[in-house]
Amino acid sequence: MTIPGSGLMMEQGASCLPCTPEEENKIVTDLRNESERSLKEGNLYFVISSRWFQRWERYVQIGTDKNLNGNQSSDSRHSNGASSSVAERSGPIDNSDIIENGGDCDCKEHEIQLRRTLMEGQDYVLVPQGVWEKLHQWYGGGPALPRKMIVQGVYHRNFDVEVYPLCLNLIDSRDESRSILRLSRKASVTELFQKVCALRGIEQDKARIWDYFNKRKHAQLLVSNKSLEEVNLQMDQDILLEQVDVHHSSRFGLDSTGNKLASVSLQPSRSSSAIVRGQTLSNGHSSGHRSNLYPGSSLGSGLTETDDGLDANSSPKKGEKVALAGLQNLGNTCFMNSALQCLVHTPPLMEYFLKDYRDEINTKNPLGMHGELAIAFGELLRKLCSAGRTAIAPRVFKGKLSRFAPQFGGYNQHDSQELLAFLLDGLHEDLNRVKQKPYIEMKDSDGRPDEEVSVECWRNHKARNDSVIVDVFQGQYKSTLVCPVCSKISITFDPFMYLSLPLPSTITRTMTVTVFYGDGSGLPMPYTVSLLKNGFCKDLLSALGRACCLKCDENLLLAEVFENKIYRYLEMPLEPLISIKDDEHIVAFRYPKKGMGKTKLVIFHRCPEKSASEYHKSGSKLFGTPLVTYMGEDQPSGADIVSAVFKVLSPFKRMYSSAKAPIGKENGFPTDGLDLQCSSSDAQTVEKAELEGTSSTGLSLPLLLTDDTFTSFTAFKKDTIFESGKILKVVLDWTYKEQELYDASYLKGIPEVHKSGFAAKKTRQEAISLSSCLDAFLMEEPLGPDDMWYCPCCKEHRQAVKKLDLWMLPEIIVFHLKRFTYGRYLKNKIGTFVNFPIHNLDLRKYVMNKDGQSYVYGLYAISNHYGELGGGHYTAYAKLINENRWYLFDDSHVSRSKNPTSKPQLLICCSIRE
Repeated sequence: MTIPGSGLMMEQGASCLPCTPEEENKIVTDLRNESERSLKEGNLYFVISSRWFQRWERYVQIGTDKNLNGNQSSDSRHSNGASSSVAERSGPIDNSDIIENGGDCDCKEHEIQLRRTLMEGQDYVLVPQGVWEKLHQWYGGGPALPRKMIVQGVYHRNFDVEVYPLCLNLIDSRDESRSILRLSRKASVTELFQKVCALRGIEQDKARIWDYFNKRKHAQLLVSNKSLEEVNLQMDQDILLEQVDVHHSSRFGLDSTGNKLASVSLQPSRSSSAIVRGQTLSNGHSSGHRSNLYPGSSLGSGLTETDDGLDANSSPKKGEKVALAGLQNLGNTCFMNSALQCLVHTPPLMEYFLKDYRDEINTKNPLGMHGELAIAFGELLRKLCSAGRTAIAPRVFKGKLSRFAPQFGGYNQHDSQELLAFLLDGLHEDLNRVKQKPYIEMKDSDGRPDEEVSVECWRNHKARNDSVIVDVFQGQYKSTLVCPVCSKISITFDPFMYLSLPLPSTITRTMTVTVFYGDGSGLPMPYTVSLLKNGFCKDLLSALGRACCLKCDENLLLAEVFENKIYRYLEMPLEPLISIKDDEHIVAFRYPKKGMGKTKLVIFHRCPEKSASEYHKSGSKLFGTPLVTYMGEDQPSGADIVSAVFKVLSPFKRMYSSAKAPIGKENGFPTDGLDLQCSSSDAQTVEKAELEGTSSTGLSLPLLLTDDTFTSFTAFKKDTIFESGKILKVVLDWTYKEQELYDASYLKGIPEVHKSGFAAKKTRQEAISLSSCLDAFLMEEPLGPDDMWYCPCCKEHRQAVKKLDLWMLPEIIVFHLKRFTYGRYLKNKIGTFVNFPIHNLDLRKYVMNKDGQSYVYGLYAISNHYGELGGGHYTAYAKLINENRWYLFDDSHVSRSKNPTSKPQLLICCSIRE
């Protein structure tokens, strides 16, 4: 392969000797694979506009050869008319839509900045340096937007490209001038000093830099190898530069006024009353406190900074346990603030963390964070309880979170439920009272009473997991699996920390599917059914079965037809219907169950070009709908194939035969660019060719074997034997004889799923109840193909049927409403209203274990999401139990609220003891 040299260049640096699309595709693919094999910190990646990059992908036909596996989206499949069409070559790389001011400003290239809140995949893509260099060599354009790869995480190190470096506002106290600095959040404080001193022309030994968050001096930054992330610097915050006299500078530990800096406790305080009164900010601390919980730990570093927005004078009255302080948004951290407010206002957690919990911190648990997450959360909760109405900046907590869960690092929006799940699990492991987890071999139920098995499972769980989180948040459900082959039943009792409830949709869509008889027992017939928009293929199969009066001994096989080929089979029952577009053509093949053998036969139809003698050539075009049938023979022969083809064609037989097949609007063949009417001389040629073919192969039909690409056509004979279990694909050439005998109009013009015509009246989404969500969660359903269950009787993985039942509920129950759906092609947010009770949520009817417990709950916390997926805004409602009042927590702003009305994502309820 010849790669164009850089000697001859076009405008904007593009090579005048471009590669072919296939060559470009291969070069880029190879460079990407090479980059994946050599990931390391500091690797350079470049940001490219998705708008331009998708045009380039269409040009090089990326993904167009995957249609037989169903991995290509409908949008790309139908773009530009057909997948076989070739897109035009892209123009120069154009990143103007993803940079500030659209590139109109006269900024130097290193000063050009990305627009905020961009989403990877939707707005931009990241390509390795080698790929960027090739694309720029071929196309030119820009501007170049380089970004470095960083390593995140403590125990699980992840590679991540830092798309948005840390932006700091430098204030020079000498002249009150302001400058903007951009550095990696992994850059060291030493690097920050070097950049500041070079920019402002000051010697390093005369420079003092302060963390000036919210225009207040928080901590003096000392030259060290600590990263800017470790010293809790946030996006767009201020830092203050002061010049000091080296001969009269303040000694270490003194601030700019000569006052001694406050020393702070590195451990959670033992006295909750002291915390509530704000005394954690005093200079003194218990002499019994160690500086670190374990050797080498940075556990206490910065955990109780001397304000973070905390005002000791604004604390509530002594003994009160209220948290009406807001949490400042540190840059798309509203998701974190929402989840934290829900947890902070959980009465058992507040009571626990306001007491002395130090003895329960587990620093040895390899699954935990050595107690750092628990202490960070505990200190934040105490600050919120002692801050009055002053908003807190949770910088220390966010630093710990980014360190241990790098997926929540940076400044992108995330899911509050995912964060809440991580926090509950992390707090549990940090506070696990079990220091050495015993090995316990799980036993099958083996027909034992449910009560006995559930107690055993819970005892085993508690032997390894025992914390305040287990005490308060964990319940138990019964899981029943049934093997679809041998009917083996497996029952287990598993713990849960929250319930993820689906939102059943009330919006419907009409779908038209053409049903073909795979055994040739009838003519095809289109059926239009009405289904829930968010349903699955199993729902479509059920509705079709009712519409076509499917017998109990019959099955349906769904498939999509595109360009007269089977594009994909819809064999997964849980394939979402949103993956089927209105302009697609869906068919269903109907079979008797007992007649379904191991070998699938797919019959494609091909028509000759204008010269009938050319029908054996690969240039002839496919037409109509392929037919699918099954062959029951263990090793089918060529004669068996011919017999199967005759059988499926039998419904299309004409009631009469003449020298010329009648042609009309609804009869004959499609006339889209093809003239299929044969003259007498053509007919004689066809008959002669057919006789020659019959004499050479011994077949009574002009059939040829083909492959997935339809570029190879192979003749076979009656006595040719084929391997069982394979998918055989044959092409039937419709000669004049076939045209005369069979009416092919039934094979063409199958309707679209939904014909777009006049604007249909939109169906309004009706509100649903929380109980309907619970019913959907507890509904029996088959496992997905990626979640197969190993049947101990069959000794194979099976797509078992699973049924969940609630067995024991916790004191605090968390409902996660699954508003975000992720299909194969689409991401979507469900905006359905959910009616939920605020008082007296009675769940007793859902609990199988009739142990006499009162499972009646009252709502006290809600996490809301407004807007669309990938953006929007999170808030929280929380009820102060002592006051019996609701408050709205919107980042820094806290206000009184009436009973909450919203579209919640998380509902947290507290048990009401009777």
